[in-house]
Amino acid sequence: MVIGASAGGVETLSRVVADLPADFPGTICVVLHIAPGSPSALAAILDRAGPLACRAAADGEPLEPHQILVAPPDRHLVIADGRAGLTLGPRENGHRPAVDVLFRSAATAHQGRVVGVVLSGTRDDGTAGLSVIKAHGGSVIVQDPAEALYPGMPTNALAHVRADAVVPSSQVAETVVRMLSENPIVPPTPFDNPGHGANPGATAAPVVSVCPECGGVLSEHRDAGMTQWRCRVGHRYSPESLADAQGEGVEAALWAAVRALDDRQALLERMAAQLESRGQHRSARSFRRRATEAGKQAVSVREAMGPAVAVSLGRIAADSGEEEAVIGQR
Repeated sequence: MVIGASAGGVETLSRVVADLPADFPGTICVVLHIAPGSPSALAAILDRAGPLACRAAADGEPLEPHQILVAPPDRHLVIADGRAGLTLGPRENGHRPAVDVLFRSAATAHQGRVVGVVLSGTRDDGTAGLSVIKAHGGSVIVQDPAEALYPGMPTNALAHVRADAVVPSSQVAETVVRMLSENPIVPPTPFDNPGHGANPGATAAPVVSVCPECGGVLSEHRDAGMTQWRCRVGHRYSPESLADAQGEGVEAALWAAVRALDDRQALLERMAAQLESRGQHRSARSFRRRATEAGKQAVSVREAMGPAVAVSLGRIAADSGEEEAVIGQR
């Protein structure tokens, strides 16, 4: 079982783990978004929360039943050849560890013997990975968005992937156990993604953009029916994550414009004062008019920044709230 969560995920994961049986037959791998430099107490929290042993994943360790492995900060957790791996690969959707990386690798390594779970979180990391799990014949469980502390990740998952179960967090463990007992796994149907609701025969010109992470060219790709953007380095973005990252770039550009206009206004006013002191009143008036215009432009840009700053602050609040929750429960 592979589980992805972000903001609000600590409490939700604790609830899920508490209800799992001590003889759970598989390995559970967990990715929770956390800043690279933040100490993570998640493994200790989950170890205390339920009957299964939980620890931070180690590179190359075999997957054993009855255990939970947690991705450490600033490392992607991947599954290959019956072992867990830790990589410093490019960030995806702005995260390392990223949920999609774990989900894709598990689906590729274990085909239909994977249950993917998306819990509380903002934005849409995990949606593309669930699509790959579904395409390989695995099962998908999504926390009911109405019950999630942060419904972004569950809502996006349900908009693009046909889930096998949509349940509150208190029923996730029970649902997984029932799935295993009933053995509902079916052969994979390539790109089985009816949640899109789009005409599969429709085509559109691909969109090419600039990678917010490295400045390289981002090319549009479809993987298991999900649209993503990738650069040559390997950074990946889902639609919502790319939109948010571009929004941050726009905000940075606007701040640079304000700074440049403020500097221009100050320089023009100084030049006007120097000309005035030398008796060149006509030239001084011209420079003062240009200084006033630069000041007006700076005000206009500041007014335009309101929505961009609000979006960035909302994202920062959600991300930092999760980090503080993990650190606070050490």
